[in-house]
Amino acid sequence: MIANLDTLSPDQLRDAVRTLMADVASKSAEIAFKQATIDKLAHEMAVLKRLKFAATSEAFNSEQKSLIEETIDTDLAALALEIEQRAPSKDSGDKQQPKRVALPADLRAGPGCLNTQRPEISGLAAV
Repeated sequence: MIANLDTLSPDQLRDAVRTLMADVASKSAEIAFKQATIDKLAHEMAVLKRLKFAATSEAFNSEQKSLIEETIDTDLAALALEIEQRAPSKDSGDKQQPKRVALPADLRAGPGCLNTQRPEISGLAAV
């Protein structure tokens, strides 16, 4: 992307900001579209579940009921799979895990070192 912002001229900075704003706008539109699709599929799943567990399903004979349940189960499984595929992934590759770095040698405390700078904090204050 942009190596060093301090070395860019004002016009270059404006261009960089415009580019970044366009990227953000396109990502926001993409996220809104995906969320609308997920909401639509979730609603469709809710309707199918309502049909599956509704009291009116008891009015069907056993063969009709099993066919309807089988069809609804297949539709629910397909919708669940589609929602999983369209949902934003939880693992983003551009996120970096913070790593602990060892303290420099001049800041390390020796074994058994007590805090002598502020004894009132360490609980070893002379009474």
